[in-house]
Amino acid sequence: MENGQESHDLRLAERLAELRIAQGWSLESLAQRTGISRATLSRVERAETSPTASVLGKLSAAYGLTTSRLLMALEDNPPELIRAAQQPVWHDRETGFERRSVSAPAPGFRAELIAGHLKAGATIVYDSPPVVGLEQHIWMLEGLLDFTLDTRSYRLEPGDCLRFHLHGSSSFYVPGPADARYAIVITRP
Repeated sequence: MENGQESHDLRLAERLAELRIAQGWSLESLAQRTGISRATLSRVERAETSPTASVLGKLSAAYGLTTSRLLMALEDNPPELIRAAQQPVWHDRETGFERRSVSAPAPGFRAELIAGHLKAGATIVYDSPPVVGLEQHIWMLEGLLDFTLDTRSYRLEPGDCLRFHLHGSSSFYVPGPADARYAIVITRP
């Protein structure tokens, strides 16, 4: 594992443990709230394994935080200009999903901008929203994306934009043959 990713995994593990402890929850209690096994939660908090996008989605919902807010502690004085090298990137090793926080959440700002890169053939399923009623805009940049929102399905092609309020389950599937690249704007309700 490269040092940068290892360092990121350690910071994430510490952040997840801090959030659970701040809530006064045991691992068993968090397991019951999320449907994630106690053993998996323990391994994630010890940085023995990196969580998948679906696991992060379940943890986000349990804490009532967007995934970006779950991934990082908020800076007190966020910069106005965020250089590419400063934008945190998270990788889901299971699906190959890459999530870049182009404009990470910050105090005083309600919206955030995320760049997603999902490999052809990959699927990510979120059982519930991290925050009910999140406003999202998915702008397709490259490839194809089959997006399911509750029971409605959409095929997004380059240039398409889908906007919605997230209240239930959602899933991302890239039928291929190319990878999918897209931008997502998220605004808290």
